[in-house]
Formats: sequence, C-alpha cells, structure tokens
Amino acid sequence: MNTLLDLILHFLLPHESLFRILPEVVLTLTGVTIMLIDASLPIGFPRRLLGFLAAIGATLAIWASLLQLSLPAGSSFFGTVETSPFTVFFHVLICGIVLVALLLSLDTLPEDSHHQGEFYALVVFGAVGMCLLTGAVELLVVFIALEISSISTYVLAGYRKQTGRGPEAAIKYFLLGSFATGFLLYGIALIFGATGTTQIYEIAHLAPSAQNHAFVVAALALMLVGILFKVSAAPFHVWTPDVYEGAPSPVVALLSTAPKAAAFALLLRVVYEMFPSLHALWSPLLWVVAVLSMTVGNLAALRQQNVKRMLAYSSIAHAGYLLAAFAGLGTSGIAAASFYTAAYAAMNVGIFAVITLVSGYEEKLPLIDDYRGLLYRAPLLGGLLIFFLVSLVGIPFTGGFFGKFYSFSAAVDGGAIALAIIGLFNSGLAAAYYLRLVLVAAQRHPDQNAESAVPAPQVGVAVGAALLLAVAATLVLGIVPGEVLRAAQSGAHTLQAPPADDAVPAMTVMPQPAP
Repeated sequence: MNTLLDLILHFLLPHESLFRILPEVVLTLTGVTIMLIDASLPIGFPRRLLGFLAAIGATLAIWASLLQLSLPAGSSFFGTVETSPFTVFFHVLICGIVLVALLLSLDTLPEDSHHQGEFYALVVFGAVGMCLLTGAVELLVVFIALEISSISTYVLAGYRKQTGRGPEAAIKYFLLGSFATGFLLYGIALIFGATGTTQIYEIAHLAPSAQNHAFVVAALALMLVGILFKVSAAPFHVWTPDVYEGAPSPVVALLSTAPKAAAFALLLRVVYEMFPSLHALWSPLLWVVAVLSMTVGNLAALRQQNVKRMLAYSSIAHAGYLLAAFAGLGTSGIAAASFYTAAYAAMNVGIFAVITLVSGYEEKLPLIDDYRGLLYRAPLLGGLLIFFLVSLVGIPFTGGFFGKFYSFSAAVDGGAIALAIIGLFNSGLAAAYYLRLVLVAAQRHPDQNAESAVPAPQVGVAVGAALLLAVAATLVLGIVPGEVLRAAQSGAHTLQAPPADDAVPAMTVMPQPAP
C-alpha cells in the first residue's frame, strides 16, 4: 500500500496544480465515464452497476482529498483554487455524504426508473461543484462552482416527473435559486468595482482602504443573501419545505447536507477571510439570522404532520444553531461551525435513509402517524429512527450533542451569551416535535390488523452500508469527537492564515485611478 502511495505521489507532485484539484478530477472522470457507458447501453438494460461505479468514484475522491494533506497549503491555476486542511476537511465531508447518498439510491431507486444512469452522473457532477466551491479563492470560480452544483441539484429535485410534486419542487428551487444567485453575482460585481479584483485575498487587503466603502458594504450584504439562501436560513428559507417534500428521499438526503456544507464553507471564507474588517457589521447580522432561523424553523416544525416537511423546518433551525458559531472569535467559531456541519450531515443523512426505507420511493407513508408501531413492525429501522432523532435533539453521546455544545460555546466565548441562551431554549422546543415522532414510532397501533398489513421494509446490502456509515459517524462524533475537532481546528487556522506564496497574478488586479 505504501509503495502504491509513493508511486502516486511521485507522479502527481511534479504536477502540483493538478494535485490541488485531484478530487474534482476524479469525480469529473467518474461522471463522464458514467454518461458514456449509459449512452452505449441498450434501452431496458439495468443501470444499477453505474451506481456502484459512482460510489467507487466518490470513494476514490475521498482518498484523493486525504492525499492532498501531503501538500503545503497553497493555491494554483493563477491563484483561483486553494488546497489546505480547511478544504480537505470539507472535501472529505462532501464526498462522504455523496457516497452514502449513492449507496442509499442503489437499493431504493426502482430498476425501471427513468434515466437512472443520468441520476448517478448528476450526483457526481454536483459533487464536483460542491468540492470546487470549498476550495475556490476567486469569486468568478466561486460562481462557476456554485452553478455546477446548483444545476445538478435543480434537476435531481424534479427527478420524479410522474408526480405533480416533483416538477413543482424543481421549478420553485430553480426560480428562487436563480434569483438568489443573482444577488451573489451583483455582490461580486460591486466588490470588483470597489477593489478592482475578484481574488479573495486581494479583496481582504484592499477592501478596508477602498475609496467607495459603500460598495464594499453593499457587496457583503448581497453576497450574504445569496449564500444564506443556499443554507436555507430564515428569512431565505421558503423553498425548503416544498423541495424536501417533492424530491425523492435519497435526493433530499443529499440536498439537505452536501450543498449546505459547501455553502457554509463559502460563508466561512467570505466573512472570516474576505471581509474580516467588516466583522462589526456581519457578526450582528448573522446573530439576527441565527435567532430567526432557530425560532421560525422550530415553531413551524411543531405544526407539521408530514415527516419530510417537519425535517425541512428542522433543517432551517439547525442552520440557526450552526450560525450561532459565527459569533465566536477567530478559529473557535470556524472550528465549531465546521464540526457542526459534519455532525448534522451524519445524523441527517441517516434519518433520511430510514425515511426512504419506511416510506418507499413513492412515499406512500408520508405522515407522522404512518410511523406508528415502527419499532415493533421493523425493530432495526425503528431503533435507528429513534437514535437519529435523539441525536438531532442533542442528547449526550451523539454527534448532535457535541455539535450544539461547540457551537454555543463559541457563541459564549464571542460574548453572544444571549444568543446561546436563545439557542438552548430553541433546542428544548425542538425536542417536542422530535420526541413526538419517537413516541409514535414506539407506540403500538390500536388496530393490530392495520399494523400487520404494512410489510416490514427490506434492508439491502447497499442501504445497510449507508446506514452503518451514518450510525458510525454519529457515534464517533458523539463519543470520541477529538480527531474530527482537531481536523476542524487545523482547517480553521489555515483559513485565518492565508498561504504566504505569491499565487495571485498581477492581471487580476485593476489599477486604481489616481485621485
């Protein structure tokens, strides 16, 4: 194994620029290969093997991301893409989520579902954009990466074309997402007008002394609108429940975690790395958004009878918990936000895997009451459902507990004690609707005939592996979180300290006119 690793490093190190985008290259080649094979297969031929190929590509991308740790932090391609412990952390997280989502899809997508090969290719191509988004340090590359990710997810949201909810979800997601991307693009244009560059490190250097400071502030506000939409934070959350309800559950497992992880990585880079001089402006603004997200999400979730809509509003609340970490000072806030992103991804992917198995691809059991007696009808799935719900509440020995602990601790260290208290109250409020589903799942159905009429879901090998990975990650993050937290802290230090190498070409900076 060491000999193979040495050979790979010997081949790649002379091509350092290629090495810095190795996960994206692996995923791109995987997606192209899937498309070519899919086009060459006859109509009606099973496409399930293409899903295994996509899963292998995601696994290789994780390995490629870890290989990048052998490189010193730095950038390539004229200072547009960076490799550092921060980018490696999010690359591994995103590729891990994609791997679990693909394993989940293998056993749940019907064999006769339309364009199955394209489904797997879209998941992989979406991952290319998400990974590129976490490593981009040039705003035009950020926009391109965001579009690569978004276009794939727009199509995946409407994958079930035979239902009315699928196209509705895709159209709403596309229209609102395009509108939000427009805000981001206007922000990029304004910051370019104020500083003459779109390179993040150059902007951080030039923004405090920009002649038109109002342009800088407006650029920050517009970019925050675009990014906060992607993480479904209030008041930019209106698309979330409809998209979660209309998209297939395996797609929601992906949409609710991987694009948000990439968007949070971008948000960390924008506020801490590009606009550190405007901390007095963005910190209270994100404070308010965090409170709105927690409160609106939890209050709306209390009223839901549809499980996926309940979890959609829950995800809005969790975006608020994560944003509380942005009140932290320096590396503590960055590390806490990164860790919470990983913890939320593990438990959310797991619970949507259970929902996929219980409700089926057509989602014939969408309501909370449909889960009554699940613990007796399917003990394994009932137990896993309760486990992931308990983790979402934030009970100790689960990833959700340490995620909230570090997030609220970062807020307290940053002086936002009131924000941490509001977060704790909201966590108690969230327990009401999580535990309601727990009680329903653990309660026998009053009509024994009705309970026995619902067949116990079958757990295949691929989806079993997906569940095992989600459970293992949630337990590791809840019992021995030290290694992941150290990785998050290492990423936080590199995000705060940009590479020293001069990777920014002179052509990216527009000469400022003489006064």
